[in-house]
Amino acid sequence: MAGLELLSEQGFRLDGRRAGELRQLRARMGVFAQADGSAYLEQGNTKALAVVYGPHEVRGSRGKAGAAAGALVNCQYSLATFSTGERKRRPHGDRQGQELSLHLKQTFEAAILTQLYPRSQIDIYVQILQADGGNYCASVNAATLAVIDAGIPMRDYVCACSAGFIEDTPLADLNYVEETAGGPQLALALLPKSDQIALLEMNARLHEDHLERILQAASKACKDVHALLDQVVREHLQEVTALLGK
Repeated sequence: MAGLELLSEQGFRLDGRRAGELRQLRARMGVFAQADGSAYLEQGNTKALAVVYGPHEVRGSRGKAGAAAGALVNCQYSLATFSTGERKRRPHGDRQGQELSLHLKQTFEAAILTQLYPRSQIDIYVQILQADGGNYCASVNAATLAVIDAGIPMRDYVCACSAGFIEDTPLADLNYVEETAGGPQLALALLPKSDQIALLEMNARLHEDHLERILQAASKACKDVHALLDQVVREHLQEVTALLGK
């Protein structure tokens, strides 16, 4: 990475974006008829597929006691073998997969109205088909659309975006090159209407003087993601309404 200029003197990044600009985001809902909810999302070159099953009866006796007050949220994150340039086998439940599965669970427990579904379980499965930075964030955004597609009520959309700090400038929605360049980074999952943080993770130490700026960059990016996801949901609703009207 030595000598690679991540931010030009004119304020442009390697892929031509400004510091606070998102990668192009495209998404579709209802991609699997067999699931209760599903969505496919591209955030730049990172591609994620999310599938939701439930609410359904709790599987296994261990979870039944915990589900009495509200639905259990079960999340599984996986990285497809072909998603990166490295063709190595990833054992199911590897450490990073387990960690991101837990992050997804914490994120959606904060957003889903679980108390409406006592003694039940909601399963959220996310797979990264192509990895180019911001895997967790793309997973959250795809899963949000899949949960909405399943008709499961949430307090708000959950929108996620990463931010980094390079050359005294906060950068939003990092790609793989920017992620691997080093420097402090954070991933933020936000409920945008209330500004409630569902999950915040930092990968390195950052001076407190810079924390507010990088957090503001991530928060603004999450709200930009919200506008795009809301547009996808409205377009999908129009398509479904048109089909039902025929």
